[in-house]
Amino acid sequence: MINESHREERRQAVLEFRYGVVAELANPYLDHGALKEAIREKARRTYDIPYSRKTTITEACIRKWLSAYRKYGREGLMPKIRADQGTSRVLSVEEQAAFLEALAKHPKLTAGAVYRKLLDDQTISTRISSSALSRIVVAAGMSRNERLQEAVKDKNLKFDFFAPLECVQADCMHGPLVPNDTGKREKAILLAFIDDATRRIIYSEFSFTERSLVFEQGLQHILATHGRIGRVYVDNGATFVSSQTKRILDSLQVLLVHSKPARPQGRGKIERYFRTVRDSFLRPMDTDSLKSLADLNARFHTWLESEYHRNPHRGLNGKTPLEAWLEKAQHIRTLDPTVDLETIFFHEEYRKVHRDSTITIAGTLYEVPSILIGKKVKCRFDPHRPVRRVHITHDGKDFGECRVVNTYANTKVSRSDVSRDTIEEIAPVSHPNVQAGLSASRSFCGGQ
Repeated sequence: MINESHREERRQAVLEFRYGVVAELANPYLDHGALKEAIREKARRTYDIPYSRKTTITEACIRKWLSAYRKYGREGLMPKIRADQGTSRVLSVEEQAAFLEALAKHPKLTAGAVYRKLLDDQTISTRISSSALSRIVVAAGMSRNERLQEAVKDKNLKFDFFAPLECVQADCMHGPLVPNDTGKREKAILLAFIDDATRRIIYSEFSFTERSLVFEQGLQHILATHGRIGRVYVDNGATFVSSQTKRILDSLQVLLVHSKPARPQGRGKIERYFRTVRDSFLRPMDTDSLKSLADLNARFHTWLESEYHRNPHRGLNGKTPLEAWLEKAQHIRTLDPTVDLETIFFHEEYRKVHRDSTITIAGTLYEVPSILIGKKVKCRFDPHRPVRRVHITHDGKDFGECRVVNTYANTKVSRSDVSRDTIEEIAPVSHPNVQAGLSASRSFCGGQ
């Protein structure tokens, strides 16, 4: 029987050993990389550990000792007095492996429930305390919460959809340098949409930007040429978080799903596609021979249709993406033909009409009916057009299309003093009448 003085002597010896291991690691001038390497080097050594048959220490153990030393000093390295002295608390290697394997298979069960089940099945025979069992679980990183999170992660990684367009993944990939319109070489960026069920690429195009407009252009193309989308799965990049895009998809009842930051689970299919693009398309190509972005896209689409879509895919049990798409094409839901996609993809912004009967959108000055002076109007326009045709409404009333101001002619027109209450008395009118309500500067603009 170990007496109290002997036990204290042992504890002191262990403290000195631990201090010898971690003292130099507490140097405040060690940066993260140097500290990591020092811990790794210490974990590779062999030691004469007091009162232990072990000769090595894990990196996790060294980090634990270092943390205790930084927090409590030398006393933090003193072994705690165990409450279960004299109780057998060691599982054999085989028993511990069986226990951890059972934990992984049953993430919803507690460690105690798994341990009792193994005892009943006579898979293990060693009886240990609950605290010893807990230490094994914590050391293996297999607490119940951690196992449940891992199960959710595995589920995310393995999810599959059945029908085409039921789920579409989208992402961007940085590509080669390509000459732009001025001849300067600029980085091309590939935006791609992959169908989850069939791995078919339903839209993929190189451009010089990652703006949300290219994402909306891809969505509009898919809806117009293929059919209804159930959901779009993307990350949290600036390309995919525009409020305009969210409003457009909401109006189409398309669900926009973002993966959690720093957790790319579930986007493996499009990441694998990008790897194929790099390995099979970009790497064999002489990028110095590229003449323009149009040249790159022409080569890319040739490769996409002649190779990628026609090569057997392991994730499709040897079928090609094109075969998988055609097999399930009958499940595609078509878009209602009465839906005006072009109008739906208009952007909406609100502007207050200036005293000179104008509003400004994207740096361009537009003229509106003078009865709207001082009012806040909703402006709808196609963001892809360089010269935008802007439609305006106020309080649900349509005031037609406003036009770009001829600033020179505008200086020669005097505005009539229209009461701000007039608008409440005027009902919505057809466009010819609205045209008459616009400023007389139109006659100086040559119909612009």
